[in-house]
Amino acid sequence: MNYFPKKLSLTTSSSLKPSMSSFLNYIISHAKPFWLQLCYFLFLSTIGYLALKALEPRTKHNPNDLNLFFTSVSAITVSSMSTVEMEVFSNSQLIIMTFLMLLGGDVLVSFFGLFIQRFKFLFKQNKIDMDNKDNFVVVNSRELGSTNFNTSWDSNNEKITLVLESFNNSDQKGHLKYNCLKILGYVVLGYHVIIHAIGLVLVTMYITLTPSAKHVLESKGLVLQTFSFFVIISTFSNCGFIPTNENMIVFRKNSGLLLILIPQIFLGNTLFSPSLRLVIWVLERFTKKKEYNYMLNNYKEMGFDGLMSSKECWFLVGSVFGLYMLQIVLFSAMEWSSEVMEGMGSYEKFVGSLFQTANLRHSGESIVDLSIVSSAILVVFIIMMYLPPCFSYLPIGYQQKEKLDDNDKTKLEEKKNIIKNMVLSQLTYLSIFVIVICITERKSLKQDPLNFNVLNIVFEVISAYGNVGFSTGYSCERRLIKTKEYCEDKMYGFVGKWSNGGKAMLILVMLFGRLKKFNLHGGKAWIPLS
Repeated sequence: MNYFPKKLSLTTSSSLKPSMSSFLNYIISHAKPFWLQLCYFLFLSTIGYLALKALEPRTKHNPNDLNLFFTSVSAITVSSMSTVEMEVFSNSQLIIMTFLMLLGGDVLVSFFGLFIQRFKFLFKQNKIDMDNKDNFVVVNSRELGSTNFNTSWDSNNEKITLVLESFNNSDQKGHLKYNCLKILGYVVLGYHVIIHAIGLVLVTMYITLTPSAKHVLESKGLVLQTFSFFVIISTFSNCGFIPTNENMIVFRKNSGLLLILIPQIFLGNTLFSPSLRLVIWVLERFTKKKEYNYMLNNYKEMGFDGLMSSKECWFLVGSVFGLYMLQIVLFSAMEWSSEVMEGMGSYEKFVGSLFQTANLRHSGESIVDLSIVSSAILVVFIIMMYLPPCFSYLPIGYQQKEKLDDNDKTKLEEKKNIIKNMVLSQLTYLSIFVIVICITERKSLKQDPLNFNVLNIVFEVISAYGNVGFSTGYSCERRLIKTKEYCEDKMYGFVGKWSNGGKAMLILVMLFGRLKKFNLHGGKAWIPLS
């Protein structure tokens, strides 16, 4: 008689000693992705805050602790909400912010998630508990040569059925999936590095060869290398921070630079999944490796959010560019001849419209003053900022087919989960945030109604939730009640004029928005009964 552990690679020795897993291994293997990412962002936000605080700013103005922590959270959550003018930060502080944006980008976060997925797979495959005899199956020696057998047992009050049709095939499948996770990690990392490298070279060359762009950096005392790295990482990660106080307004006539940045915006966010599948498809065609074929045909088994089916990718691409065209038409129709585009030629207006609307979904870089944009366009901005990156139009027939493929047992378990049933919808949470902020800013809402109006607050909250970074700003000229208090216009976001309570709430909104993918289906239990 021989004992076989509950793993695909069987062992004939009964004298194996149980392997002890470290506490860290156990935490990583059992923790939910939501809590892992939340701890990840909170930890890096704290590290970023301490680094920014330890370094000296460029100017005499030293931001307080709350503003520094707000900036750190804004960078790691790629939100680009600002309470401090960007030119206050020194070159060293800009480098710290660059690393925060790099580590907070969707592509790199998904890469870390893939690494954890690979770690969990290894942990699950290698887990052997020799202390519990229920972990083994008793098999006669003569059965070792059989090609398949079925066995079942009870362990921890849970019925487990193990069906092994072939020992070798099972080992090969596990080895194949592990190789796929490993190779996919290299593909995602290579995609990340190559896109950044191409963008960095193009931006550096453009600024070096274009006197007007080079003059902006020299007049503001910005280092070319730091600026190039900062802008490319910010654009690809869809953060929206720019080292200048005016954001991209100072480069509104540098159409070449805007055209270089537009592909970075899409490739780092909304079109990441279709681009990744295209890269894997090309590699499969050239290398003929079975791992790439396995990724394309078994994208759900990989457990990686960045992998989609070919149909889903086509629908996503169509949805992204369909909404993009709609935004261009609406923005151009409303603002082409307005003061928003004043001083720009026809070609510059066209490229500027392409750039501004490309940033609308998530990036947040701007070539116009949003405070003078028409209210109708601001409402369009709010709607587009609210949409998640994975938002896509799917035909009803395709949706029904996908639902039929789901596991009925999983659905039943989800219905029984009390916590999930109590989760509210995204709009409900955002409404709560807006109400709380209106309470914290109630004094300003009464005394300064033109700046502190509900539309501007909603715009700021949705921008933070969408991790976009657009802001209508604050204008001293719009104050109705003139006080003796000195007022100076600053080039930072509207939130910079909020109270500490309002800023703290927006920090929660940025974190909530960065983790919104874990609650996209919330609120389904709240339905009308008639």
